[in-house]
Amino acid sequence: MNITDLETPALVVDLDIMEANLRKVADYGRQHNLRLRPHTKTHKSPLLGRRQLALGAVGLTVAKVGEAEVMIKAEPPELLVAYPTIGARKLARLMEVAKQTQLSVALDSIEAATQLSGAAAAAGVSVGVLAEIDTGLGRVGVQPGPELVALAQGIERLPGLKFLGIEFYPGYVKTIDEAAYREMERIGGLLAACKSDLAARGIEARIVSGGSTPLLWHSHRIAGMNEIRPGTYIFNDGNTVAAGTCSWADCAASVITTVVSTAVPGQIIIDGGSKTFSSDQLAGGGSGYGYAPDHPELTLARMNEEHGYVKTGSSGHCFRIGDRIRIIPNHVCAAMNLHDRVHGVRGESVEQTWEVEGRGKLQ
Repeated sequence: MNITDLETPALVVDLDIMEANLRKVADYGRQHNLRLRPHTKTHKSPLLGRRQLALGAVGLTVAKVGEAEVMIKAEPPELLVAYPTIGARKLARLMEVAKQTQLSVALDSIEAATQLSGAAAAAGVSVGVLAEIDTGLGRVGVQPGPELVALAQGIERLPGLKFLGIEFYPGYVKTIDEAAYREMERIGGLLAACKSDLAARGIEARIVSGGSTPLLWHSHRIAGMNEIRPGTYIFNDGNTVAAGTCSWADCAASVITTVVSTAVPGQIIIDGGSKTFSSDQLAGGGSGYGYAPDHPELTLARMNEEHGYVKTGSSGHCFRIGDRIRIIPNHVCAAMNLHDRVHGVRGESVEQTWEVEGRGKLQ
């Protein structure tokens, strides 16, 4: 099938670019002795999870139980649920996953750990636990120091659980500059203190899991971290370009749209709106909801659910009804969750199509 035969809006992935992204990060992890346990929130596909594992990932990361149930199809040797799982029914489902792989859960409360322990003991399985700390994002995580020590000690006393280490997410660092370097140094010092505090109580933090795609290529600067969980790197998007992590040429995923109206001068309407791209704006500011690499002068300025308002600006191109425009979304993880399927392409040829099996798995 030719790419022009796809009905629009169509989410497509350039397989050559995706493969290059996967290999580059796998090589980086090996070079710096960093365990790679990629977050599958971006691609939401066991097919791509298997590819990451084949290139050397030690396991996979998910957020919700529904995602774990999907990603177990990739047969990961390790699966981390980087989100506290609360509630008897969810935990019962998660224990079925734990019977099929080495399961770990990140959490930040003894309440969550106690529920997890009860479910693990009832199912006759052992579940690894990472204690989540807050290094500055202010979202989840206990404070380093006495709070972390108390949580780790509580986890160690609970049946069915095995304390493996600590987890953090420095998602508040969006761009690489001198301030970012100082923050990475500060986090490294914080991690050293955490490990020392735990060791003084006879507790080993074997895994120190962190990182993000914006910080990806500087992960080795964070002293003490030995595992990274990037997600967006497989495709990249407007946000990773804005962060300086990659260039537009490294963006594998884009949406092919069709011009459906040229009635308003200086504007064209495409058949993709907020139900296609999501309403996410660029992190840290910036205008527009996507980037048209073949027509960089265009701006996807506004969206309704099914309409994309594209300002033509200084473009000298005469756009006509039926023309196709390719747009790289600001946030590919959110965009991926809006589509049923993805088309893998090389050049103008569609080589494969896969379902987004993890879309909508919020429970």
